[in-house]
Amino acid sequence: MAQQREQAADDAMMTRIGQVVMLAHAGDREEARDRFLGLWSEIGEDGDPLHRCTLAHYMADTQDDPADELAWDLRALSAADGLSEERLAVHERSLALRALYPSLHLNLAADYVKLGRPGAARGQLARAWAVVDALGDDGYGDGVRAALTRLEQRVAGLPDGADDG
Repeated sequence: MAQQREQAADDAMMTRIGQVVMLAHAGDREEARDRFLGLWSEIGEDGDPLHRCTLAHYMADTQDDPADELAWDLRALSAADGLSEERLAVHERSLALRALYPSLHLNLAADYVKLGRPGAARGQLARAWAVVDALGDDGYGDGVRAALTRLEQRVAGLPDGADDG
């Protein structure tokens, strides 16, 4: 019974995050940022890693400043590092923890490109490719692999940044 209540609470927070994601996709990024910040306050810096990872991942996409986007993507990666397979399975049985990492590293690589740090971007791309085998042979996996290829081609044409570190 306690596990069912915990799952219901988990689903409620994930549903709330999903509702804000739909708001962001509808084009109201400022309202989405405000709502995400409210949810972040509820979850807390030490809250459930799945909630933190999911929220930070989507919060990054609502940022106007590339440095802020990077900060949220780093929070998402940090939360993923604290997420266990068992915890993830409570929410989504078909999602393997390792399958999160290619996308998280892809996002970080894109952030570093925006910040003019191609060396850091290349490092994140290498980390993404190192775990890309965790992706399924499906639309999501195909999309992440295609995005990695596109970003890798873009970064290949960039000179190394002197301030890259």
